[in-house]
Amino acid sequence: MTNKERAGHQKESKTRDHMAVAAHIRMLLPALSQGEQTVALWLLERGNLTNNPKIGEVAAALGISEAMVVKVARRLGYGGFKDLRADLMAYYANLRVEIDEELRREDSIPQIVRKVFATERSALEEVESILDIDAIAEAARIFIKARHRDLYGVGGSATVCADASHRFLRIGIRSSVFSDAHLIAMSASLLEEGDAALVVSHSGESKDVILGAEVARASGAKVITITNSIASTLARNSDVVLCAPAKEAPLMGQNAAARIAQLAILDTMFICLAREDYETAERNLNKVLTSVAVYSTNDRGRTERRGTPRADKNSPDGVQPAKETARKRVEL
Repeated sequence: MTNKERAGHQKESKTRDHMAVAAHIRMLLPALSQGEQTVALWLLERGNLTNNPKIGEVAAALGISEAMVVKVARRLGYGGFKDLRADLMAYYANLRVEIDEELRREDSIPQIVRKVFATERSALEEVESILDIDAIAEAARIFIKARHRDLYGVGGSATVCADASHRFLRIGIRSSVFSDAHLIAMSASLLEEGDAALVVSHSGESKDVILGAEVARASGAKVITITNSIASTLARNSDVVLCAPAKEAPLMGQNAAARIAQLAILDTMFICLAREDYETAERNLNKVLTSVAVYSTNDRGRTERRGTPRADKNSPDGVQPAKETARKRVEL
């Protein structure tokens, strides 16, 4: 599916979901020219559309022609400026918190707590509103059937990949995480048809992971990407794209909100993987719990061995299930 087809599909399916408006626009920003981006970002800025301005007023404020305003609206999937303005005004009317007023130097600790949590809730709601359900299902299908699974991410995205790999392992889905450019390229070159690479990059323009995606696809593997835009270079080199666009907030930047959205997408994918074979996932989780519960620390700070789990002839894998209390402490 091309970027245009993906954008059209997502816009058509979410047209009246007002929470999707800003996320949809941010997702398409990299596909716009610099001048078009300036117009789109101005329209996204809260307060600029408060008085329901006419197209001529918008053009005058930006020092551009009315035709340019219409062009940007159409590039964003709207029939014209009026439709875009109506959706943006509805979006801001439903926001729980004003993003541009979230974090101020004079804020008290309670205010900071409230505003940070409100920002992240808003980011999650926006990403949920544009998330392609079919793409999530396809990503889970590819990943669970893959023989070998690589996860690529650099910087903060490497941490997201490590967290996902840890979760996958708990239900018996093995994967390898790479954050070094050379190791990414080396591992990608060894993938084959039937393998999968999951790539995380907010910008979608990191050269290290783009190369990994290109090499993985050339090797015959399927590439699943979590990024902010379907128009990014990484998205163009992927088989499945899951978008997590995020608005930049004072002090927090884009990456903080994007990280929360990326983790939520991966959590969703994790549950989708588990439900494909819930009994096996539960059995593997039970093995993991039993293994990590072998050692515990007593009151004097010494480590003592609890004992190796006894064999259970009634268990399919021969291991006695962990105690119910232990299982309740750890979630899927």
